[in-house]
Amino acid sequence: MFREIEIKDNTQVEKINQLACQTPYEVWLSTDTLMLDARSLLGLFALVGQKAHVIAEDDVNPRVFDKLVSKMA
Repeated sequence: MFREIEIKDNTQVEKINQLACQTPYEVWLSTDTLMLDARSLLGLFALVGQKAHVIAEDDVNPRVFDKLVSKMA
């Protein structure tokens, strides 16, 4: 399952990282050329100014995932 977000600044990167660290499942961010673990703060800074897909496993509750993504955006 995935949703697209635009990563605008460093503050948003830190928020994405904090939210991903709180989830009991893995969260990934992907672009055309990169796929990063959302718990890796240093890697996330490479995505500032880009659109990325937020990805989680298919067995994650879609409502919970949508709520997570809306907090990230």
